[in-house]
Amino acid sequence: MLLKNHLIEVFKQASLENNFLLKENVVLKWVHRFGIDSLNDLLIHSSLQTENQREEENQEQISLIDEVYEENQEQISLIDEVYEENQEQISLIDEVHEENQEQISLIDEVYEENQEQISLIDEVYEENQEQISLIDEVYEENQEQISLIDEVYEENQEQISLIDEVYEENQEQISLIDEVYEENQEQISLIDEVHEENQEQIKLELSKTFENIEETKWESNGLETSTSNEVPSKDQSSNKINQFTETPKLPLPYIKNLRKWINNDKKAS
Repeated sequence: MLLKNHLIEVFKQASLENNFLLKENVVLKWVHRFGIDSLNDLLIHSSLQTENQREEENQEQISLIDEVYEENQEQISLIDEVYEENQEQISLIDEVHEENQEQISLIDEVYEENQEQISLIDEVYEENQEQISLIDEVYEENQEQISLIDEVYEENQEQISLIDEVYEENQEQISLIDEVYEENQEQISLIDEVHEENQEQIKLELSKTFENIEETKWESNGLETSTSNEVPSKDQSSNKINQFTETPKLPLPYIKNLRKWINNDKKAS
């Protein structure tokens, strides 16, 4: 009995799924096991069971349909409420539509005005394009001039570098000149000192010579004449000494190795 029930269940499932190969296998097994005479039992049981299952399924579907119908009735009531609300909104929308139509008419007027302004803007744009073309031409000319200026700038930079080199060389020469100038100043100061010493020596020698002259005059002319002429002779001698001493100083020549020359002069004196 278990085998029969199993084969009946498999045959029923195969008939529901429309699996013909499985149904043929079940029929062959049934005939082989229980004989061909009992094949009707298989077909009857399977058909009855399938009908029972279909009735059960139909009852379930009917119950589901009833539930869906009730849900649909609720939804229809909700739809009616929504419809009424939508009608109110439609009336409001109509009012808003009329207002929008008025605004659209205003917008059309503004659009026409804007079109006129756009036409003016287009004209101005064309004029600006012409000016831009002229500006581009001027820009190209300026670029050429800038390139020339750059070349001149590079040349000037080279000249400036040369000038800087010459300036540095001149600074070195100026430093050397300053050193030579300081040496010359020292030599001039030494010459001035030697000149002052020579002037003093000349005054002493002149005073000695005039004293010797006066002594000789006194010896030749006698005591009387010497006493009478003593005062004026001293005045004359002082005047002559002042003449020698008041002679202007001449510019001194540049002498190399002035220190050696001054030392040699001192040794000779």
